[in-house]
Amino acid sequence: MEARDILIRPVVTEKSNSAMAENAYTFEVHKDADKLQIKRAVEELFKVTVLSVNTVRTIGKVKRMGRFSGRRPERKKAIVKLKQGDRIEIFEGL
Repeated sequence: MEARDILIRPVVTEKSNSAMAENAYTFEVHKDADKLQIKRAVEELFKVTVLSVNTVRTIGKVKRMGRFSGRRPERKKAIVKLKQGDRIEIFEGL
């Protein structure tokens, strides 16, 4: 899997914005990617040093609309802690 396939998109919420003050950035990642692959992808794409990676996997819930039932998608998030002084510029304009 290539680095661009691992990182899907940045997660922009109030909680993730407040975590940027502590140099932690949140990404939605491929559900089969492990922590080492996520670390290598962030370091390769943004030229920063990653100290730690924490992952959270959310299971898609079954939802109903009348008699029809569907399923929300499964997602995996990664919270990436960077070395002091490193920044990811893509988050600055959001």
